Amino acid sequence: MASSSSSPPSPQEHYVTEVTENFETTCWGCGLRVLLPSSTSAFKCGWCGAITDQKKQKRDQKCFRWRIVRDQCFVSIVVIFMFFVIFGGVWAVYPVVFSVSILCGIFHSIITAILAIATISFFSFAAFRCAGTPPNVLWGSYPTVGKGDLENYTFCLYCTKPKSPRAHHCRSCRKCIMDMDHHCPFIGNCVGAANHRSFVAFLISAVLSTIYVSIMSAYAGLRTWPPLKFSLGRLNGVYGGDLAWAVMNEIIAAILRSVLLLSSRGLILVYLFIANVSLQIGLSVLLWQQLSYIYQGKTYLSHLTSQDNEEEKKDCQNIVRFFGLQYSITRFLPNFRVTRKRHVK
Repeated sequence: MASSSSSPPSPQEHYVTEVTENFETTCWGCGLRVLLPSSTSAFKCGWCGAITDQKKQKRDQKCFRWRIVRDQCFVSIVVIFMFFVIFGGVWAVYPVVFSVSILCGIFHSIITAILAIATISFFSFAAFRCAGTPPNVLWGSYPTVGKGDLENYTFCLYCTKPKSPRAHHCRSCRKCIMDMDHHCPFIGNCVGAANHRSFVAFLISAVLSTIYVSIMSAYAGLRTWPPLKFSLGRLNGVYGGDLAWAVMNEIIAAILRSVLLLSSRGLILVYLFIANVSLQIGLSVLLWQQLSYIYQGKTYLSHLTSQDNEEEKKDCQNIVRFFGLQYSITRFLPNFRVTRKRHVK
């Protein structure tokens, strides 16, 4: 049998294979030409630090007008509900409160004004303020882009401009958002670096407001609720297990009869109590989730897209820094020091 021997490639053939296996591309950040292997899909520029992904393609961005309409409907519902709770609660509760005493009515009026102004203000800041866009940076030209100026920056194909590593593109808002937490349809806006604090403050004020409204509506409702009239004569001759069932039916029937006797003020009090109790449960869960992510030094989006990092420290100081309290309260207190004098003999 004849054995086939393979001869080593000549230098010219080796050069041809190198040329066919490599390709030349341009860094979008600084414009320098880079020679890369054909198997490389993503690379990081050694000069400016920009990251280029060759396989990343711009998806078809269809009309997202329905998202805008959805957000506007949610915002309108939230605004209408807030004003209904404020004016409906004042109309239904405060005649009962002022009937107790004038000082009690004035005290609760001040609390209502504070909670209403705080909730509406923080909602407006979170809904109508820009969530935070990345800063504009120079890119695309080698002389103007310094070394490491675009470290870990990527290129946003939707905005057609650099995107910092802390930014994320929101397809509902159609722009990149710094430190994006999530897009909330109830405020019609993203929650990002510029309005995250206002969003959490809105949740806190909304939880306190719903607790206050539910307590006051229950108090006013108990004072205006018609007396429950039981027909105890129907329970004569009923014993054993049927007695408990008959008592329950009688209680339900008495409640239904008293509900039918309620006035419009009483019905609004019942609605305010049920709506605010159910709403404060959902808002409390959302607030707890937000505070837990802030405690971990994360956002909701970074929690979904990244794994646990050892550098991220779970500490209460994260919450303090988030609300802008950089210094502890002890720094503002007077410092008393006892100086001991040495007696030199």
